[in-house]
Amino acid sequence: MLVLALATAKELCAALPGAPSGLEPGATAPVALPGRRAPAAVALVTGVGPVGAALRLGRLLGALGPGAVAGVVNLGVAGSFDTAALPLGAVAVAARETWPEYGLRTRAGVDAAALGFPVGRAPEGPIGPSLDLAPDAAASALGLALPAAWPRAAALTVAAASADAATADALRAAHGALLENMEGYALALACREAGLPFLEVRSVSNAVGTRRADAWNLPGALAALGPALAALCAGPGDLS
Repeated sequence: MLVLALATAKELCAALPGAPSGLEPGATAPVALPGRRAPAAVALVTGVGPVGAALRLGRLLGALGPGAVAGVVNLGVAGSFDTAALPLGAVAVAARETWPEYGLRTRAGVDAAALGFPVGRAPEGPIGPSLDLAPDAAASALGLALPAAWPRAAALTVAAASADAATADALRAAHGALLENMEGYALALACREAGLPFLEVRSVSNAVGTRRADAWNLPGALAALGPALAALCAGPGDLS
């Protein structure tokens, strides 16, 4: 079975209009994916932010038990550090996830290596605050179709979204990221420790670093989630 992880019930209902509405963080529901035999997946509303996302996915994986989950797809909205490369409403795939807030903070920035502790550990060794993902391999393992036209982008996961240009510029310069979100690294970490395929697909809702209304189009980003999920499910696999 596939776990479809979304931060909010609004994103879930945008991706799957027939899904239950009003689910609180931590709630789950069996859902039918477009063109797939039902129930093909369980939807999880993680809540916004990395702590809640890690907690609730970890709790679900533990409750379902080893072998019950084929993998996790994180679907939702995100900010773009470069709206020329990733404009509002565009769909992109996370190829790397970084947690930029982990480490020792000085005036020069955050130094993860100086802290001396890994974030976690997987069979292949220690896990740091940056995870290289394998979206095409994950999609193949899950029987999903990953459109070649979707950019593969580096992403940052933050607990506090960047609301000014200086912060956004510093983060982009330090990490070379194109996307900012609030759950991806946490979900990727849970999957890495559990040995599960992980795929993160985001539609762009805003330009990172500003709260100006003209730099946001949340309705457009939400509207892109349904077609994005349908495109993913155009693959030949059976996830039931």
